[in-house]
Order: sequence, then C-alpha cells, then structure tokens
Amino acid sequence: MLEGYQPCLGAAKTLWRIYLFFFFLFFPTSSLSLSPADWEQSNLNLATDNVSVIEGETATISCRVRNNDDSVIQLLNPNRQTIYFRDLRPLKDSRFQLVNFSDNELRVSLSNVSLSDEGRYVCQLYTDPPQEAYADITVLVPPGSPIIESREDVVSEGNETELTCISIGSKPAASIRWMKGEDDLTAETTVEETYDRMFTVTSRVRFSVTKEDDGVPVDCIVDHPAVKDLLAQRHLEVLYKPEVKIVVTYPDGLTREGDNLDLTCIAEGKPHPHQINWLRVDEDVPPHAVVTGSDLYIENLNKSYNGTYRCVASNAVGEAYDDYVLYVYGTLRLTIAPDRPTAPKQLQATTLPPTCLTVDSRAGEGAPQKIDHAVIGGVVAVVMFAILCALIVLGRYFARHKGTYFPHEAKGADDAADADTAIINAEGGHNNTDEKKEYYI
Repeated sequence: MLEGYQPCLGAAKTLWRIYLFFFFLFFPTSSLSLSPADWEQSNLNLATDNVSVIEGETATISCRVRNNDDSVIQLLNPNRQTIYFRDLRPLKDSRFQLVNFSDNELRVSLSNVSLSDEGRYVCQLYTDPPQEAYADITVLVPPGSPIIESREDVVSEGNETELTCISIGSKPAASIRWMKGEDDLTAETTVEETYDRMFTVTSRVRFSVTKEDDGVPVDCIVDHPAVKDLLAQRHLEVLYKPEVKIVVTYPDGLTREGDNLDLTCIAEGKPHPHQINWLRVDEDVPPHAVVTGSDLYIENLNKSYNGTYRCVASNAVGEAYDDYVLYVYGTLRLTIAPDRPTAPKQLQATTLPPTCLTVDSRAGEGAPQKIDHAVIGGVVAVVMFAILCALIVLGRYFARHKGTYFPHEAKGADDAADADTAIINAEGGHNNTDEKKEYYI
C-alpha cells in the first residue's frame, strides 16, 4: 500500500541529511549540554583513541559506534569545524582523507602532520542526547643531532675536564645521559622552552682523568620518543708522565766478575719522553760505561761496580725513573787434591761467594731474593763424593782383616776330651786344625 510513497520517503530522507549537514556545519554542537549520566552512557557507545604522531608523518583518527540506529556520525577539529560529515568532507583541507565509512565507524587520515594540527578532535554521534568522544593528537618533534663541546681539547692526568652536550628543537623535551666507556656519568641538566613550544636541553659532566682514560670514548646519548640511537661521541686525549722499565739484555743469570752488562731503558708516555738519562745513585757511573740512547753498557765487571743504577725519563708532564741493583759475584773455582793410597779423593773449594742468596737485579728495597742453585749444587756434590770415598776405604780395611781368632790356650782343644787334655795338647805344640788359624800371644 505504501509502495507508491517510496520515492517521496527517499527524497524526504535525503533532505533531512542535507539539513543536518548544514546545521552541524554552521551551528557546532558546543552549546549542547549533557548530564554526567548521559556522558557516561555515550562514552560506552562511542569510542576513539588518542594518537601520537611524529611531525611530517600521518595520523589516523577512528570514530567507532557500538550500536548505531542510523544516526549521523561526524568528526570535528579542535576548532569545532566539521572535517567529515558521514562520508562527506566539507572542510577544504586535502590532507584529510576518508579511510573507512560504515554505520559503525568513521576513520579519517591526516597526512603531513604539523604542530598546528595538535589538539583535541571530536567524534560526534547525533542522537538524543548527542554523543561525543575525544581523540587527542600529540605531535612529536625529534631533536636535532646533539653537539658536544669540551672546555679543553687536551687534559693532563689528575686534572678535571668538563664536557657539555646540547640537544636543540625537540617536543617534548629530550633526556640526555652520559657514558664514559662502559661507566655511567652523573650530569647536570637544564631544560629551556622556546617561543614555538620547542625545547632545548643542555647537559654538563665534570670528572677527573687518569692516564687510563686516554683514548676512551665519552658518549652523549639523547633519548626521545620520536627518535632512537641518537648520540654524539668525543674521545678523551690525556697527557701523562712516562712509565719507565729497565730490561736486562745481558747476562741472563747472575752477574759475575769479568762479565759484561747490557741494560735497556724502556720509557713510554704522552707526549713521548724527550730525554732519557742514566745515573748511579750516590756514586759516579764507571768511567768506561757506555750510554747509547736508552742503553747502558758496562764491560769487564768487578765488585767495585756494585750499586744502584737509575734510568730517568721526562716529558712535558713530568718525570719518572726505574732502578736496577747491581751485585757482582766472585767466580767459583773447584780443585781436586792428589790421590792418596789410603784416603779418598777430596775436592777443595778455594773461592766461594759470601752467600748463596743473590739480590735480584731488577729488585729494589724489600724485593725477594733468589737462591744460587749452582753454588749449592757444587757444595753438595763435594760432600757426597767425600762420603762415598770414605765408605770405600772402610770396606777395604774390614775385608783385609777378616778371619777366626783363638787365644794361645785354645791350641789342641779340638781333639781333647776335656779341658786338661786340651791344655796338655796345646803345650805339646799339637796342631790338628785343617784351616788357617791365627792366635793372639
């Protein structure tokens, strides 16, 4: 029965939508008021999300309706201007594009976002009462590359240095942290807001340096939600006084009379040591000692050369030294005594060092001593040889005097029946023994 009226109903519906379009375009609903209960109910039916977007990228706003009774849905900008009315865009800004439109969603994209686009956008469902949901767009502006400034380019060990890191033009304000090698550093940070709602962050660190810090990287690391792995790096340049070490090139073992001595002084520093000197503590260097650069050579050693020899190296930062304690030992001579008929060969030591313990040539005061194993071995060998010869002589002596011994009264005792007969036989000179016997008289 109503079939004839369908064209009229369709036209009326179209006119109603056009009316609502112009009504919301020229009369925004900012004057509409809802009770707290109505707002809570509307938030349950209409939903949207906050959006964070980096400047220059694209933001997407989604207005979602759970239960729609064919009501009009539209999106307003922070100035309450209609961006989209259903699937129509009355706002002349081509950066807004329709992504999806249905009875349950209106999704719009905004490209090439700038700071001026930041604010609260409104999803509005025209019901009775009208429903609204809010989407806050936050525009992130990444900071520029950080800049490290140093109070001085070169610092000497033991002194304090100061580094400053600056991060310019970010939103929100960036955070700065410092690292020296693998260690965190404590910094002082200040934040300054500029006229265009941007932020400049300045961070400073102060610390004392050692020679181990030379060449160590110091990193200024900037953390910001719009960018990752943003840092600036500066390598420390530290000057330090020389490190000195004396190396014995010759001899390998103990220094004895008649030997030659060759010492090398190794010195490293920053800057490189410009002067290396050899001296003898509290005494003069032997007159025939030869100094060639960092080497000291002394030939034909004797005990008068004993003492402490010092290598001193210096540069622009300071000087340092290392000591070598020289002790010259006498030579060891072993002589063998001539053979004797009844005594073993004996070894005689004519010259022995005053002690079997020697001072380590690289040692200073309180350094551990080392044992002269060659001297101890020679002494032990002499003692063992003397003991062996004594045992041989005693063995030969007992072998020559081996036998059975009888008193004078025991002659003839072997054939006698009793003691009286044995005495009579002994007096008669009877000898009935089969083996050689010897008697004490």
